[in-house]
Amino acid sequence: MDIKRMLADLNAERERIEKAIQALDQLNATSAPAVPRRGRPAGKSLPAPAAAKSGRGRRRMSAAARKRLSQLAKARWAERRKAKG
Repeated sequence: MDIKRMLADLNAERERIEKAIQALDQLNATSAPAVPRRGRPAGKSLPAPAAAKSGRGRRRMSAAARKRLSQLAKARWAERRKAKG
């Protein structure tokens, strides 16, 4: 193995790699937006709503309560229809 030849090949490869890195750096510098983007920066989250902060959370209605409210609403509408007609 010719060590001088190997060193010359490695040096030439290093120069090619350095030129490629410089070219990519220039592309990266020119492709960066000149004006900052509008909107919320990536990775930022919205503040929590007031209900979540209080720890109460969302209130759920039981099936029995939904049925009761449904019956009351139907009776109310039936009374209105009766009064109209």
